[in-house]
Amino acid sequence: MTDLIIIFVCCLVTIQARKNVLFLVSDDMRPQLGAYEGGDFPSPVHPRAYSPNLDALAKRSLLLKKAYVQQALCNPSRSSLLTGRRPDTTHVYDLTHYFRKVGGNFTTLPQYFKNNGYMTVGMGKIFHPGKEASDYDDPISWSVPYYQAKLKGGHYFSKNHSWVAVPKAEYEKYPLPDDILADHAIKVLREVAPAAKSGEQPFFVGLGFLKPHLPFVFREEFLNLYPMENISLPDNPYAPVKMPEVAWFDFSNLRTFGDIQRLNASGAINTTFPDDVVKQLRRAYYSAISYVDSLVGQVIQELDNLGLANNTIISFWGDHGWELGEHGEWCKQTNFENAVHAPMMIHIPGETDDGIVTEQLTEFVDLFPTLVEAAGLTPLPPCPENSTGILTCREGQSLMPLVSNPDFELKKAAFSQFPRSQNGTDIMGYTLRTEQYRYTEWPAFNGPPTYTPDWTNLYGAELYNHTQDPEENYNRAYDSGYSPIRAVFSSILRKGWRFSQKP
Repeated sequence: MTDLIIIFVCCLVTIQARKNVLFLVSDDMRPQLGAYEGGDFPSPVHPRAYSPNLDALAKRSLLLKKAYVQQALCNPSRSSLLTGRRPDTTHVYDLTHYFRKVGGNFTTLPQYFKNNGYMTVGMGKIFHPGKEASDYDDPISWSVPYYQAKLKGGHYFSKNHSWVAVPKAEYEKYPLPDDILADHAIKVLREVAPAAKSGEQPFFVGLGFLKPHLPFVFREEFLNLYPMENISLPDNPYAPVKMPEVAWFDFSNLRTFGDIQRLNASGAINTTFPDDVVKQLRRAYYSAISYVDSLVGQVIQELDNLGLANNTIISFWGDHGWELGEHGEWCKQTNFENAVHAPMMIHIPGETDDGIVTEQLTEFVDLFPTLVEAAGLTPLPPCPENSTGILTCREGQSLMPLVSNPDFELKKAAFSQFPRSQNGTDIMGYTLRTEQYRYTEWPAFNGPPTYTPDWTNLYGAELYNHTQDPEENYNRAYDSGYSPIRAVFSSILRKGWRFSQKP
């Protein structure tokens, strides 16, 4: 009998030791946060970023200052992070394809926690929503039906306006979706807290905010944080010198909004909007980020109020970056630094409480194995070259070595990509980021069933020296003095990510 009691107590201790996970996501958020100010901030011309809650989280997290997405578009980026595999494995390059149909029946991050006894609850935008992209938020990943905020009214989400500062009287009558989601997250945390605290069942709660995605809609009071006189124009409103045409995106989705349509902007290279419009859009974007920051603070405060803070991992990430007139560009859909560089931080109670900042190169595919290891679950095995039939594996690396040593080099380069089409030819822009350089090649791309680049048929190349040119204004790929460097990076890029990271 005594032996049975000992076994029971040991098992109970093991269950209670399993950390919960609060999984926070923001849509289209570049690292426009106070915690990133300095060399890793998206632009040298900016007002002070007002993000007190995320800055506070960063101070007790592993703050990844150089984290890069695998593709700067919602569905490909999220599919990659949530499966731990890269776009050429998920075969998701657009907003409509579902990785389970075109890539493989891969185990996702929340599904892995669910399979290991966690209560997994999801809400908002985590997977790209809809029938085509995720079969309505990948039901197999969640223990209970997924929750989406239903707009109860309000005209401010029409296509007439690219941004709206919603007055208090209106949002009190018609709550914004992200307000509804934050309230629902607080309700869910209260519901799962008792079982988590008793050791009966840990939780994985995923909350995906919809902002600052277009249209930039936020509570009116956040506009006051950014007076118009403090808003500056980008200092590089032009395309990089010698940029290949294939690298450009015509920011067509922003141009569909009524207020922008009236400007008759073409989206062509080296065109942009009038100065006052640029400033208004930048101001609205900043305000939307601060709005999301306030909601993050509310949810984390509830976690503290419930006594769950000491046993809950908190991860926060934005699904990719965003251009705000730099290079004359808008939106994402490129391989430029501002599109593929995004915020990511991970709080692990008892391990990152004093804050850990790393400048080492990391990738979004690294988050899945990191959370698994931080929670004490069985680590993921690395994926073989063809992992179509393998349910659970990783194409990234756990970031836990950085908790012990933030200067530890996990990989030589971070890899991203973006597709293009020219005159009926499919093209894939593959890019790598090293500590000093960004190098990109745009080869023709063979789609199904091989999903492979044709390196013999290039549509352009780019090389940016971040030491001398952090804003990527001068493409050095065609400069003779950079030929030896280009040759080295071309070899690395074509060999691929497997040859650039630690085993």
